[in-house]
Formats: sequence, structure tokens, C-alpha cells
Amino acid sequence: MGRLIAAVYDASMRGTEEACLRQWRADLLRDLSGAVLEIGAGTGLNLPHYPESVSRLVLSEPDPFMRRKIEEKVRAGHRAGVEIVDAPVERLRFPDASFDAVVATLVLCSVPRVDAALAEVRRVLKPGGRFVFLEHVAAEALPRRLRWQRIVEPLWKRVSGNCHLTRRTESAIIEGGFALRDIKRESVRKAWPLVRRTVRGVAVPA
Repeated sequence: MGRLIAAVYDASMRGTEEACLRQWRADLLRDLSGAVLEIGAGTGLNLPHYPESVSRLVLSEPDPFMRRKIEEKVRAGHRAGVEIVDAPVERLRFPDASFDAVVATLVLCSVPRVDAALAEVRRVLKPGGRFVFLEHVAAEALPRRLRWQRIVEPLWKRVSGNCHLTRRTESAIIEGGFALRDIKRESVRKAWPLVRRTVRGVAVPA
């Protein structure tokens, strides 16, 4: 399944990327600088949006097929000097306080334990560091859609790399010891209704 998802991911995301996600990614990453870690980097769709002020860029992706897609983008010139590592989000292989920022886009929906992932993010952030995120979430304001998310989720997880439709990621970030900054909640245009609701912004250790 991992091979198939990696093969079709960019094509399946093209409509939503053109409609809004590409601009959202660019806006989120524009002000980053110093050492930056991206967790669950997928196929590397964020690569073109990292500014030159990022002096060290590490992309962590445990899936070998996704890492291959990142490597192809790096060879194609999307970004030079990128470190690509094989590490699950819950067990990052970096010392404490290693990064000025950690980035997660559309990844916390699929990690086995969000609390463990966020604890690792806190651990590797330098004092004053930022956690920058973009995630699709449970449609809590839309009861009918939330009900369908719950119905579909067991099958959806099996065919989409453990992606959960009902994750309350915003609450999990707060419970993980972060304070939210510059938060935006919007629906992704041209996306399947059950994955439209998103939250994005910046969190800092509280």
C-alpha cells in the first residue's frame, strides 16, 4: 500500500494544491530560519517553499517509497543541501533542542500516537522554537459530517496509510504542552468533504 500511495499522492493532491494548499504551505513556511526539521515529509511537497534563511533543512520520512519521491525532487533541483532521514515521528534521532522550527503538514492524522509525536517535537525544539503545522481534523462544527467521518474512518485508515478522519489535532497540540499562535481554520477547496476541515498555524512550547 505504501508503494501505491507514494505513486499516486502528488497527482491525487494536484487539485487541492492548486486551489489553496500550495499557497497555505508557502505562507506557513515563509518566515522560517535557522535549523528546520520537517516530520512526515511525505513526497516533499513543501520543498519549494522553504526560504533561503533556512540554513539546515532535515526531512524525516519513515516510508521508503515516500523518501524516494523526496530524493527525486531534490535531484530535480527543488532544494539543495537537504538531509533526508528515516525516522518515525515518535522516535526522532536528534539531540534535545536541535531545531529552531519543526514543520508538520498533513501528517499527524496518520501517526499511531499523537501525544508521543508531539512530545518528540517539544524535545527537539530549541528554547523559543516554533512548531508550524497544517492538519485536516474532525468536523466538530458539522455533526452530520463528523458522523460520516466516524463511519468511514475504519476502512479509510486501512487504505490511506493509517489516516484518521476524526483526529482533534488542535486540542492534542494544546494538551501536548503548546500554546497556539496565528491559527486559521478553513476548509480545503476541491477536497473530498470528509477531509476538508483543517487547522493551521504556529504553536510554541507553553
